[in-house]
Amino acid sequence: MPMKNPPHPGPSIRHDCLEPLGLSVTEAARKLGVSRKQLSSLVNCRSGISPEMAIRLDKAFGGGAEVWHGLQTAYDFAQAKNRADKSKVELKK
Repeated sequence: MPMKNPPHPGPSIRHDCLEPLGLSVTEAARKLGVSRKQLSSLVNCRSGISPEMAIRLDKAFGGGAEVWHGLQTAYDFAQAKNRADKSKVELKK
């Protein structure tokens, strides 16, 4: 059963991947082959995990690219559902 309000996966990357290895965002970005800005945006919940980033995260930290991408998809879906629940949608006959 999916979580009603799953967290953004960015903080998990910081707390579960970067911090245990003693990596700064700058060092981790270099190892992932992305810009510091791109990784910072992700870990600070301003952007999401793309399929390409999911593959990079899997190669660097393990866990499976599908799992990384699935965390983002669950978050995005929950956010969209919350927005849809607040809007009025009427079917035309």
